Amino acid sequence: MSLRKTIQVVSGGGALVTGLAALALPSAYLLESPGPIFDTIAEIDDQPVITVEGASSYPTEGTLALTTVYVNGAPTSTVRVPDAIRGWLSPSVDMTPHELIYPSGTTEEEVRQRNTAAMASSQELALAAALDYLQVDYAVELSVMDFTEEAIEAGTHEALSPGDVLLDAAGEEVTGIEGLRQVVNDAAGEPIELTLMRDGEHVEVEAPTYQEADGEYYVGILLGSEFEFPVQADIQLEDVGGPSAGLMFTLGIIDTMTEESLTGGKEWAGTGTVDPDGTVGAIGGIAQKVAGARSQGAEYFLAPRDNCDELEGRLPNGLDVYGVEDADEAVEILEAVRDSDEDFLAGLSPCGR
Repeated sequence: MSLRKTIQVVSGGGALVTGLAALALPSAYLLESPGPIFDTIAEIDDQPVITVEGASSYPTEGTLALTTVYVNGAPTSTVRVPDAIRGWLSPSVDMTPHELIYPSGTTEEEVRQRNTAAMASSQELALAAALDYLQVDYAVELSVMDFTEEAIEAGTHEALSPGDVLLDAAGEEVTGIEGLRQVVNDAAGEPIELTLMRDGEHVEVEAPTYQEADGEYYVGILLGSEFEFPVQADIQLEDVGGPSAGLMFTLGIIDTMTEESLTGGKEWAGTGTVDPDGTVGAIGGIAQKVAGARSQGAEYFLAPRDNCDELEGRLPNGLDVYGVEDADEAVEILEAVRDSDEDFLAGLSPCGR
């Protein structure tokens, strides 16, 4: 073999080794794919997912399933280049740059703790929303915990202090973050008037707002909630995290506490955060959730109205998706489908079509 041929063979072998090594490298993307669904009005291991104490409970039928998304990638797992290629080719998988979801340095334990805390909070907020719908009184106190960096730059921390109890915003009673967010966006960058309880006295302040790259306006207040409920709802569900099950927990509690079935035996799934006043907030992974719901037998789906645009061209066949803004509207739609009220359903704006 000549020297030239030897160099060509060695160089070719080196390129092959380099290519194989590149395939083993971690990808800079997170992969979102359809996850399992869990029926909130069913039993898991012979135990009800939802158990209500302090109020009457009634038998249920059909399904009111919450939906999930598998998120693969650092810091909880490793996505290799071949995984990323397969994800790019799959119509039900989305790829998102890692840094857009998890700031550099985020650990697996931090993600787990954050998701666990969000799930626990969503269950408490769901009970509040369910009781609000059922007109069962409870007590809630929203207090200022901290401020975002953007809020500090805008001067919000000069108007409010940690420990302030938020009573209303722009004259509207505020029971959760979604309600406050609506008031802030309506202000469109102008300061908003807040009524607070500070050291036992009512105080009125003006809080600045700011706009971020997503086009939304923010006030940058981190709120804490304390509830006193006359009814308790014990929710048994392991290994599921995040806040997006709030709507389906709310509907599951309402159905459990209502004598007439909400579903009439229909197979429903859905997603969405929820505030104590029933306001439904947008979530991530909506395309994966509708795909997972349909593949696991759901015929109808409730989605946050603000997510409907993301479903254009990505609705699975055989799944009717309805966008909702609050729990009241969700119940109306459930009952309309149950009762075959075509006139009511025909008046709804299509979601994702």
